[in-house]
Amino acid sequence: MKSKMADDSIVFAAESESSTAQLHDVWRILIVDDEEQVHVVTRLVLQGFTFEGKGIEMISAFSAAEARKALAETEHIALVLLDVVMERDDAGLQLVHYIRETLGNKMIRIILRTGQPGAAPEANVIVDYDINDYREKTELTAQKLLTTVISALRSYRDLSIIEMNKNGLEKIIEASPEIFRMQSMQNFAAGILMQLSSMLKLSENSLYLKISSFAATCRKDGDLNILAATGEFSVVTDSALSLEVKNKIDYVLGIHKSMFFDGYFILYWQSKGDYSYLIYMEGTPPISDLDRRLLDIFCLNISAAFENLKLHLDMYDTQREVFFRLAEVAETRSQETGNHVRRVAEYVSLLGKHYGLSEKEVDMIHLAAPMHDIGKLGIPDGILNKPGKLTEAEFQVIKRHALIGHDMLHGSELEMLNVAAIIAAQHHERYDGNGYPAGLQGEAIHIYARITAIADVFDALGSDRVYKKSWPLPEIIAYFEQQRGKQFDPGLTDLFLSHMEQMLAIREEFLDIVLVPGEEKKLR
Repeated sequence: MKSKMADDSIVFAAESESSTAQLHDVWRILIVDDEEQVHVVTRLVLQGFTFEGKGIEMISAFSAAEARKALAETEHIALVLLDVVMERDDAGLQLVHYIRETLGNKMIRIILRTGQPGAAPEANVIVDYDINDYREKTELTAQKLLTTVISALRSYRDLSIIEMNKNGLEKIIEASPEIFRMQSMQNFAAGILMQLSSMLKLSENSLYLKISSFAATCRKDGDLNILAATGEFSVVTDSALSLEVKNKIDYVLGIHKSMFFDGYFILYWQSKGDYSYLIYMEGTPPISDLDRRLLDIFCLNISAAFENLKLHLDMYDTQREVFFRLAEVAETRSQETGNHVRRVAEYVSLLGKHYGLSEKEVDMIHLAAPMHDIGKLGIPDGILNKPGKLTEAEFQVIKRHALIGHDMLHGSELEMLNVAAIIAAQHHERYDGNGYPAGLQGEAIHIYARITAIADVFDALGSDRVYKKSWPLPEIIAYFEQQRGKQFDPGLTDLFLSHMEQMLAIREEFLDIVLVPGEEKKLR
């Protein structure tokens, strides 16, 4: 056992436990020493101490083992005042090694206070251990202890700011690819709100209430469009925002910059076109200068991303229209109804979503499926539009359209065209293996083609063609039930039949329009 060394600061009366500061926003100091008097004196010296507006919370441990327990149970300890010789001669030094190496905590400041400097010579300890200060107890007067604590807390504060900046930038780097993957403005905006909420939790002392937020675009004419919302705003339309919120938004739109207020903030940036973008969040804690700087960086990222996404969506819309027009050329040659390809696109999207395809895959087959009959461009008109029954030779020519379509589409650098090539080649294959052109069976037929086959036949049976009249719905349903597991994938057939109301809604929305002199007539 070590001998008890006098401490020239032990001249104060003991402090009662009830007077210890119990603050939420505090600097936490862990006192580790096996002499109770050292704890008493330290608490008395630091009683009422504040640094940068924050008080302190002192935690006592009378051995290295108790200190390990305290470190495990208490977060964000800023400073350890540590004795060297306790239950063992090197207990304090082993605790330093545990903190730095086992816990990997490089932030916490460690000050060794020893009454037996011979047991742990300063020169050796400073070189061999990652400590921040070394003091003999006899030299630590009340004033020197205060000075040492202030210096350590200031160092901890600076390291915390650096760490928060690093974490904040990492959050931005992590968030950016995640939201950049969003394929629609609505999903993109929802991703931004989610990432912002995550980023703002960098503030160590933030007490979060229920946060409500929305992201919106605003045209120059003042027309506001909410893209995504959370909390109380999730059920509010742009036209139903309260007058108070509208006034706040109008103010920001008038000054053309982000603003931070007590309990809420509004982020603003201007696009290159006619739009401004807004993110409104309320129920937030005070936003620190650090968080504001991080939000500025985040806004720079997402403003560029918004522009890129808008260009991408414009290109997507243009690409989709070109593909639809091209597919319609093939349908027009065979005198099939005008909206067939658009209905098929919607049917396959709906089936794909219910089947569980990813959003990217659903978008892909929405574009690719309308090209399923593009190979009809290579079939002679006399056979393609023959009103009567085809001969066996003529049917063999018709069957060639699957491979013609595949040859026209495959090999492109565009993934969508390669998907379209698969659908064109396989949409006449049958689940039982009796289809064409390759006689594929079951799941050897690509899922995209199996989905398209159902959509194509459903629309064909429900539409007038040159060689037949449309079928009544009960007959169509009976046909699919009969062909379940034969022509069509049984699981997909069940999925299709269970969502018939949605299928019929699509058919109603995209009725064929035939122009008749003096009137416009819609055909099923």
